[in-house]
Amino acid sequence: MAETEQITVATTSAGPGGTGEPGETVNLPVVELLTGRGFITGKSGSGKSNTASVVAEKLLDNGFGLLIVDIDGEYYGLKEEYEILHVGGDEECDIQVTEDHAGKIASLALEQNVPIILDISSFLDEEEAETLLTEVAKQLFAKAKKQKQPFLMLVEECHEWMPEKGSMGEVGKMLIKIGKRGRKHGLGIVGISQRPADVKKDYITQCDWLVWHRLTWNNDTKVVGRILDNKYADAVEDLDDGEAFMMNDWAEQVRRVQFHRKQTFDAGATPGLDDFERPELKSVSDDLVSELETISEEQQATENRIKELREELDKKNSRIAELEAELQDARDLSRMAEQFTEAMLNQAEDYNPGRTAQEEMRRQRERFADSSDSDGEADADGHRDEQSAESDEAADATSGGGFGDAFSAFAEDGAAMNGGSAGDGAATNGSSVDDDPATNGSSADAEPASNGHATNADVAANGAVTNDSAAAVPVNGQADTDTADADDEDLRATIAEAVEAEQSSGATGSATDESTSDFDGPAVYGDLRADIEELDRKTRRMLAYYREQGPGTPLNAHFSAGGSGDRTAAYARNRELRLRELVEHVGRGKYDSRIAALVREESDRRLDEDEVESVVSRLESAFLDGNGD
Repeated sequence: MAETEQITVATTSAGPGGTGEPGETVNLPVVELLTGRGFITGKSGSGKSNTASVVAEKLLDNGFGLLIVDIDGEYYGLKEEYEILHVGGDEECDIQVTEDHAGKIASLALEQNVPIILDISSFLDEEEAETLLTEVAKQLFAKAKKQKQPFLMLVEECHEWMPEKGSMGEVGKMLIKIGKRGRKHGLGIVGISQRPADVKKDYITQCDWLVWHRLTWNNDTKVVGRILDNKYADAVEDLDDGEAFMMNDWAEQVRRVQFHRKQTFDAGATPGLDDFERPELKSVSDDLVSELETISEEQQATENRIKELREELDKKNSRIAELEAELQDARDLSRMAEQFTEAMLNQAEDYNPGRTAQEEMRRQRERFADSSDSDGEADADGHRDEQSAESDEAADATSGGGFGDAFSAFAEDGAAMNGGSAGDGAATNGSSVDDDPATNGSSADAEPASNGHATNADVAANGAVTNDSAAAVPVNGQADTDTADADDEDLRATIAEAVEAEQSSGATGSATDESTSDFDGPAVYGDLRADIEELDRKTRRMLAYYREQGPGTPLNAHFSAGGSGDRTAAYARNRELRLRELVEHVGRGKYDSRIAALVREESDRRLDEDEVESVVSRLESAFLDGNGD
């Protein structure tokens, strides 16, 4: 390859910022192009993707290698004229690949000079796509150090991987590394973006050649002014489709040029009313992808083996669960046998009906100490009051003995094991109940509760006293004045805190924001509303989906809008929204509404957030309330 070899991509054009006579041929040196760092930018529809395709076509015409990172599935049209390997994540690609194929993809590109389209848009799993791109970039950089062969990596929507703001992932770090150190190894890179203000300035400022197509937003034109000159910042807004300002280090001048139209099928064009006819595409040879298919087969075999091992593990875990259940059943049967044996012994030994509940519970704790610690507890001093003992003895005396008595004793003991004795009804949490059960450890009548407190009137659901005072009554029935006073003080403090908290929470949210409903909105309101109303019904519904749901994929938005889920139709409608700059790509194949950003930017940020939201709310009627045409 001669060092002076060049490719023709454009002609000079007349207008502000132009130099030389219109119609002059514009050439790019191949070596500088393949090994350098480039940047192509412009708003949607200005011609930036066409420019990238023209560069790719000219390199392919001369047999030079390149790899295109396609994020929107718009470069497969190159296969109309060129034998280029199309890899990605769906059946439309020549072969479906994963990160395991990264090394082979880099080998085909650098060692065998095979041009490749890496179609990121075809992956449903965004993390899988990002991992694949990271590994491919790493492999290209590593192999380029040994190969020393000029090679170009062209990356669409580079602001997603190398953002000016926010954190940068592994992909962005690797692309920045290629931009800084790839040149010495022969590995060049070209970044393409519609929002130069969002691209990492560390990348833009070290580029050897830059192409600026039409830009209209203030943030983007300011970047042009800082890098080129303010006169170009004004003129860049009036450039025609395909027209651009081109700056490069080898010419040391800025020229106004008109790029040629691409010769292959334009898969990225906005669909019209005419029938869509996909051209006949060239296929790659079987030998070219045989090794990639071998990797896929090995990967599939590994996945199948992993699946088999997981199934075996599930079966073993299921068997373990069955054995554990059987063991528990055996323990339960053993415990039931012990209970039955105890009942038989009581019958044979002329069971003493005067035995206290305390003794029975002590025996149960000794029997079941190894499996349960939730049996009923005795009082802190280890004694029951005389009234409870007499009641238990009376119950035993009238039971009559027999197996029925033994099992009924177990049932009653089960209630007593929670810590209380049963009268007419069982206490729910260790409380004695005469007429009605207390809901949280308190007695419902004037009798003393098991926690030592009685109420003069009603008891609230949470156990708090509802009248102005409560008497603390010890278990032995003796009044304790000091304890009662302390409880009264705690109760009054608790009530005061609750009232203060209620008043504080009631005051929250009382203030109302100043209404902005009477705000007329900036002049951009009419323009944006007209743009939205020009959209067809499903496209507006897709816009409504992004506005309501936040970031989402075109397929999800299209399905929500009533579409069939067809990928081509979804991306076609989504591209219409992108051309009008109503939505923007926010990363990993997802898009989000830009309506608020449009209002804010067009008003030169003179509006506060409430005023912006007021305008956006009024605009929503154009696609939320008015989408039924």
